[in-house]
Amino acid sequence: MSKRALFCAVIVAVLSGCVALGVSKYDDMFGPEQPQARIEQYHQGGARYLQSVKPILESRCVVCHGCYDAPCQLKLSSPEGIDRGLSKELVYDGTRLLAQTPTRLLFDAQTTTQWRERGFTPVLNERNQSEYSNLAGSVLYNSLLLKMSHRFPEQGILGKEFDFSLDRTQSCPTMDEFSTLAKQQPHAGMPYGLPALTHDEFKTLEAWLQSGSKMSQIAKPSVAAQKEVKKWEQFLNQDSNKHRLAARYIFEHWYLAHIYFPHLDDPAFFQLVRSSTPPGQPVALVSSVRPFDDPKIDRVYYRLMQVRSTILSKTHMPLALNDAKLSRLHQQFYAADYHVDELPGYEPELAANPFKVFKDIPVNSRYQFMLDEAELIVKGFIKGPVCRGQIALNVINDHFWVAFVDPEKNSNEAVNQLLLKHDEDLVLPAAEQSNALPLSSWAKYATKQQDYLRAKTELADKMFADGLRLNMDLIWRGEGENPNAALTIFRHFDSATVVKGFIGQPPKTAWVLDYALFERIHYLLVAGFDVYGNIGHQLITRLYMDFLRLEGEQNFLNLLPLSHRQEIKRYWYRKSHLSLSEFINRKSLIGAPTGIKYETDDPKQELYDKLHAVLKPVLNRDYDYQAVGKPLQTLNSMSVRAINLLPQVSFIITKQSDGSHQAFSLLHHNAHYNISSLLNEEGQRAYTEDTATIVPGFIGDYPEAIWYLESEAAQEDFVSSFSQMNSESDYRALRAQYGIRRTHPEFWRYSDLIHDIAKQTRGVEYGLFDYNRLENR
Repeated sequence: MSKRALFCAVIVAVLSGCVALGVSKYDDMFGPEQPQARIEQYHQGGARYLQSVKPILESRCVVCHGCYDAPCQLKLSSPEGIDRGLSKELVYDGTRLLAQTPTRLLFDAQTTTQWRERGFTPVLNERNQSEYSNLAGSVLYNSLLLKMSHRFPEQGILGKEFDFSLDRTQSCPTMDEFSTLAKQQPHAGMPYGLPALTHDEFKTLEAWLQSGSKMSQIAKPSVAAQKEVKKWEQFLNQDSNKHRLAARYIFEHWYLAHIYFPHLDDPAFFQLVRSSTPPGQPVALVSSVRPFDDPKIDRVYYRLMQVRSTILSKTHMPLALNDAKLSRLHQQFYAADYHVDELPGYEPELAANPFKVFKDIPVNSRYQFMLDEAELIVKGFIKGPVCRGQIALNVINDHFWVAFVDPEKNSNEAVNQLLLKHDEDLVLPAAEQSNALPLSSWAKYATKQQDYLRAKTELADKMFADGLRLNMDLIWRGEGENPNAALTIFRHFDSATVVKGFIGQPPKTAWVLDYALFERIHYLLVAGFDVYGNIGHQLITRLYMDFLRLEGEQNFLNLLPLSHRQEIKRYWYRKSHLSLSEFINRKSLIGAPTGIKYETDDPKQELYDKLHAVLKPVLNRDYDYQAVGKPLQTLNSMSVRAINLLPQVSFIITKQSDGSHQAFSLLHHNAHYNISSLLNEEGQRAYTEDTATIVPGFIGDYPEAIWYLESEAAQEDFVSSFSQMNSESDYRALRAQYGIRRTHPEFWRYSDLIHDIAKQTRGVEYGLFDYNRLENR
């Protein structure tokens, strides 16, 4: 028997005895748990962690244990997350009747002892420290050892004992429970459902754990970056009511962003937070559930806190700050002509309504601020905690374009008065906090939305009655230089992506957002959403988003000829439920004729062409599907029979003749008769209308399939075989030939290659991909 196998047998025997004899025996062997003492003693001298351990954890562990939905809430992306450990509580639980107490790192507990009081259990040894007990008492070590000690299939499809479903049952064992888990689920070692670490990687982690798992934080920002932080904190914390209200508005829209200073050679990112301490003092976080909740202190200060955890693609929303942005904010908020006599409070029914809270700030200032970073704001809907799972995402189509109403056309006095008069109709579900009754709430909000739409439609009919002004001049053109003017949103069934530009083939639907609509979506899905809320809160958020999607689509339809608007809308909502059909067919399309001249029987396609034309100077071309060369270009027009077999997001890596590599994303767009059904999405699927798009680069945070094509001949054969697929067996045969399955013996080498390419091509947008959606086919 090898030394490793012997050691494994000894540990299992010891742990089995601990379980049999009770926790007190474990205490007798290794002493009582002392989490804070371990941290105080062993967070010194963590150079090994930064140089050798952290890279392994990131590339092999954080790719599954880093995001909002990390299994067992185990986030290995920072020392705080490693120390916090595991929880059996689910963050995403669509059935809970009462809201759950939040468990956000840094915000909801400050010490490991506090996390233990909240029910989290350690993955490191927190008892007496010795080389033996540090391994024997570590869930992390024993999870890695379990994988190393059990044979993993190579290149095959894993059996039913592996569960990769999004809502799978999670074990989250304590050390007392681990031996039972190891006996019942010997396949459950880590990395779960992926190849084991190499011998050298395992030995590096073993030595680190054995010596007490010492950790250190990443380097502090440079002196130059700290000067920028000081400048921005001074800017955001001026004393007048006008400055304080503007800073509150900025914070409530930027609090999820990863802020950086592009003119500095410094990789540091920062998060805008609320603190009870002013600039110059250590940050003392205000840990409210929502960014507009009552801070329960006389004054909050807006501070820039360094992001110390690993950057993940799923949650990464970079925002560049420089002197030009500082000047822009000054002009929008501080130089603008308005007065703030009294600061608004934080009562829920007030704070959840931005049209009341920020009524003193001119609409034009607010809207232009959002437009300047429109992709970032929309990323909040997509990369924020709301956007996880099929139920949350079946409120949007799989592929659509987004344009915006020009702020000069959206901020006249008539529009301002409309928003002031109907601010009660614009109230959002967050006013009910995190516990809501969905059915009564839906009826209430449906009535309010209909009242607002009726008034908005009446105003639009008056403004555009001459049939001339409802034209392309209404579309914001990014001031000739801002690529945020055109966005594409992709839904990938239970995740989503937003990118700049009109990407892919002309989609089924499109949105045109005005200020009030843009603002409400943000306060519904981002600022006002509580991922820990009860089923009612989550359900009413989903149902309310139906109203906002419809409004965005209607803004687009209003640019089309009167003769086609209702026809196209009915096509979008074929077979929709009677109650929603009644709602969407009420008078909500304006009666004014369009001022755009159409020349064909396909005005929707003409409108897409016109949008392309007016926004051409600012359209982002990074993901131009027409730029994909042959033979991969053919995948944009393959048969629906083959498309139906595709997962939602596939990454394709091709090796060039010079040895370099190129990356492509193949996206499967699920078609629907309508997207108005909350629990019967399958019944609304229009399989024969599915489409696919291949684009250069990476789109999607959760790759489901990885393909590697080593030559041009391989590309040609791959495309030919793909186009001829008819069955699941055909797909699996192709996966066996060109796919990098989760069981591939060199899976991690290809994973490293993907991340190397992404790091080179994505620049500041780079973050680790998440493998929780990798298919087992």
